[in-house]
Formats: sequence, structure tokens, C-alpha cells
Amino acid sequence: MKIIQFIYHLLWGDLITLPLPGGGSVGFSILVLILIPSGIYFTIRMRFLPFRLFPEMLRVATEKKRRSEKGAISGIQALIISTATRVGMGNLVGVVAAISAGGAGAVFWMWVTALLGSSTAFIEATLAQLYKEKDPLYGGYRGGPAYYIHKLFIKENCPKKHSMIAVLFAVSGLICWCGISQVIGNSVSSAFKNAFEIPPIYTTSLLVVIAAIIVLRKNATVKVLDIIVPIMAGIYFLMTIFIIVKNAGQLPSVFQRIFSEAFGLRQAAAGGFGAVLMNGAKRGLFSNEAGSGSAPCAAAAADISHPAKEGLLQALGVFIDTIIICSCSAMIMLLTPDSLTKGQTGMDLLQTAMHYHIGEFGVIFIAVILWLFSFSTFIGILFYARSNVAYLFGNHWLSQTLYKILALIMLFIGGLAAYTFVWDLGDIGVGLMTIFNMIALFPLSHHAINALHDYEKRKKVQ
Repeated sequence: MKIIQFIYHLLWGDLITLPLPGGGSVGFSILVLILIPSGIYFTIRMRFLPFRLFPEMLRVATEKKRRSEKGAISGIQALIISTATRVGMGNLVGVVAAISAGGAGAVFWMWVTALLGSSTAFIEATLAQLYKEKDPLYGGYRGGPAYYIHKLFIKENCPKKHSMIAVLFAVSGLICWCGISQVIGNSVSSAFKNAFEIPPIYTTSLLVVIAAIIVLRKNATVKVLDIIVPIMAGIYFLMTIFIIVKNAGQLPSVFQRIFSEAFGLRQAAAGGFGAVLMNGAKRGLFSNEAGSGSAPCAAAAADISHPAKEGLLQALGVFIDTIIICSCSAMIMLLTPDSLTKGQTGMDLLQTAMHYHIGEFGVIFIAVILWLFSFSTFIGILFYARSNVAYLFGNHWLSQTLYKILALIMLFIGGLAAYTFVWDLGDIGVGLMTIFNMIALFPLSHHAINALHDYEKRKKVQ
């Protein structure tokens, strides 16, 4: 336990603390120190891709689906899978936690983090496409960080079958996704207990049975997510639009509060600027997953005409997650009087806010939408796990099935009780994934940037 706690604080705790005027300070975790500068570097190298090529991202997302070989998925399906995992707990409870700890200004820094993260997401997704390989088990393609890390450290014709860094990435990912499975089970059972007074054992059992029916079938994952993800994201977005229109008169003051608290002298003087900046950055990084290496596991599976296209789609995925969905949660919170939410945290706080806006239905709505968000996340992470299990254990159905069963067990255990040890293990997993992924991203990034240049040249020729 002490070792786990040490690693957790090393990854997520403040590695460097800088003093601020007014007696406050700002702390930087090792992940923030890695991901924020990386995002800035990649954004500059690609000439501000998130802004410059945003129309092209939308065009690629709406272009006609090309014919793909049997078992392969399209670029937009890969985006749906990655969106399923990004749009989860971080968009609901994560945003609530960021605003609770850092105030409204944290929202602005979540937006900044997402724009920088889009560039990192482009690099890792394009590399996943460049280094993908055929998938003899599920059909189509597979890949991700474990595969491009392998190509970086193990040269062709080398007898070694595994790279140590790639193995560490794959193991970290499998640990992370087991931890997330437990968090999902606990969050869903808690939300349904609050909304409907349903005992956790019933909610959890039903969740596990439905999940098992889907994930233990060969190719049901993508079909289910194709239906769930657009519906759940669309419903949540429309509900937020309704709340915003209903409270339109408050919008100027809300945006004024976001920007004033993001840069305000009051926060700096009170020593709270560090909390505003770091809570927004940390929650933004955790929510959009850019740089963690998870989304490339889906990006590699896409059968798409040019690697840079999948990079653009995954960059758009970060925008959808943070700029749109996270902002929805933020608006629901910030349009609620502080007197109602004072002293509350997590799901209770969000359900209170929804109750204020649309009554008892709001509590039920959040419980159901959380169920959809969490369920789709669980299915998505098991899609990610495919390529990592295959890298570690080879092309065997037994290893694939055993990991799915382990994740289902963790989902069930999490629904009955919260074990913080496993939750910390999940956070450690995603932190280690990020470090191992970024080790390869810098030396290989020029290949992704060259792919972007090639794509832009072809577009000019056309």
C-alpha cells in the first residue's frame, strides 16, 4: 500500500511548487509538466493545428464512409469508440470536482488544456495508423502505443519479441482499465441508489449481465457504441442547451466569472490562482486522455485512406469531449445558485444542480445519463484492451476472454463497495501509460508531422 501511495503521489502530486504573490503557490505534477509543454510544442510544430485545420476535421468526420475490408472499422467508428471512453466520469464528476476545488476559472484552463491536447492526440493517433498491423483474431487492424513503442526500440529482424517499455505500457493499460471498471460499477450503483433507492446489488448485477452479453461476443462492441454514443452525447447536449436557454439572462455573468477567475487578481492575491490553474489543467488532461495512449488503441483499428485523417478525427474527439461535453457540465453547475450547492461534492452536487433546473426529473436524468456514459466507457476500454492483451500474450482467444472476465469481476466488485486502493491503482495505470507513451511520442513525432504535410500537399493538388 505504501509503495502504491508513493507512486500515486509521485505521478499526481505536486513535484514542483512555485510561490505566488499574496502568499499562495502553484504546484505542478509530473504529468502536467510532461503533457502541457508537449501540447505547446506539438501545437507550434504543426502551426496551430487545432485552429488552422478545425474545418478539415469536421469535413473528414462527415465524409462518405469508404469500403473497408472485413472486420475493419471506419475512421468515424474509431472516433466513436474513443469518444465513448473520453465521455465518462471525467465529464460529470470530474468537472464538478474541478469547479469545486478551483472555482469557475478552472473551466477556462480545461478549455486551454483541450486545445493543446488536440495536437498531442493528432500525433499519437497518426502514429497508431502508421504502425498498425493486421488483427488475425478480430479481423481488420490493431495497434497503439505498445506497437509503435516496439518499433522504436526493437529493430526489424531482431529476435526479441517484446520491448520492455512497450510491455510496461501494455501492463499499465490493463491495470488502469481494471481500476476504471471498478470506478464505473461504483458510480452507477451510487447514482441509481440516490435516484431510485435501488440496492447496489440489483443495479450492479444487471449492469454486469448486459456488459457480459456484449463484450464476450466477438464483434458486438462497435455496433453497440455506434448506437449509444451519439444518442447519449446528443441528449446531454440538448438538455444543457435547454438549461442555458432557460437561464440565458445569467450567461454574461457566468462567462465573466469564468474569465475573471481564470486570470483575476483576486485569486492571485488570495493565493488561489494555483488551485484554479492546476485543477482545470489536471481535470482537462484526465478527461480528454490526450497523451495517455488509450485512444490510439482505437485509432489503429481504423481502415482509413490516409493516416493523418485519423489524427484529425482524434483531435476532434478531444474538442468534443472537453469543449462541448465538459462545458455542458460546467454550465449546469455555474447556472445554479451557490447557496444550493455549498458543501456538496461529486454526484450529489451535480444531481442537486439538475434538480434546481428541471426538478425531480433532473436527478433521474443524471442517473440514467451516467449509466450510459459509464457503460459505454466500459465497453470502449475493453476494445482498447484487445491490442494490449495480444501484444503481451499473442493471438489467443483464451487470454482475450480471461481479461474480459477479470474486468467484469472488477465491475461487479466496484458496484458493491468502493475500494480506494484499486481506484489509486487505476490512476497509477493511466499515469504510467502517459509516461511510457510520451517516451516514444517525441522521437517518432516527425513521422506524424510528415504525414500531415503529405496530407496537406495532396489536398492542395486535389
